[in-house]
Amino acid sequence: MANSLRVAAAQMTSINDISANFATCSRLVKEAVNAGAKFLCLPENFSYVGAKTGESLTIAQPLDGPIMKDYCSLARESKIWLSLGGFQEKGHDDSHLCNTHVLIDDNGDIRGAYRKMHLFDVDVPGGAVYKESSFTEAGENVVAVDTPFGCLGLTVCYDLRFPEIYQQLRFHHGAQVLLVPSAFTKVTGEAHWEILLRARAIETQCYVIAASQAGKHSEKRESYGDTLIIDPWGTVTGRLPDRHSTGIAVADIDLSLIDSVRQKMPISQHRKPDEFWGSVSSSL
Repeated sequence: MANSLRVAAAQMTSINDISANFATCSRLVKEAVNAGAKFLCLPENFSYVGAKTGESLTIAQPLDGPIMKDYCSLARESKIWLSLGGFQEKGHDDSHLCNTHVLIDDNGDIRGAYRKMHLFDVDVPGGAVYKESSFTEAGENVVAVDTPFGCLGLTVCYDLRFPEIYQQLRFHHGAQVLLVPSAFTKVTGEAHWEILLRARAIETQCYVIAASQAGKHSEKRESYGDTLIIDPWGTVTGRLPDRHSTGIAVADIDLSLIDSVRQKMPISQHRKPDEFWGSVSSSL
């Protein structure tokens, strides 16, 4: 495995048109390949954003359905790995889907699938009310995948607010790179997006790649944007110049930097094991 590897993270404004979104993703893949990237991360809801709540149920498909097959073919033909975060996978009944992060290799094979664990049931201050659980099944499994780009930890959007899953990925699954495909709202993005991403990178000593939706998808929905790539010291190494634009951020991942940061500040040796906290008694 080479120490330095070029990766890219995409930013786009998906709409309720599967073909139009695929055309945009195809163009972004071509841009990433031309930039020398071997791995491209696409944002949550890359293939579809409904104009109203629950509309995604009408287009949900299994992972072996035609939508995902098109993206597998795109990866194979372009000879690039793809992170497809937030695919509308058909659920166990017609009234639910899974918000699924799919990892595809450069042969077009699915190498991993993580179903979003933390669902966005939130009354955004000054914004809309969201109830993702009304049409989405929560996942139950942590997923990390060994790749030429290191061990990748798969998450989706709102997971970002729950450091426990990232601690699990780093300390129990050996993650070196954390993927956070997202569609943060404008309000929450302005307040918390970058600081949360940098915190996750610093506290796990991992690279973080956060591909984001950006701009207005419809009259009722707008995403913050600001796609970022962050190193294990918390430094932003890749960013689009315009947080609203469609395009890619490119950066080189240096796996030796991960080792260096972890050796100089060995938090894996200093952290208390999970069972320690169960034995700690509170005191006033």
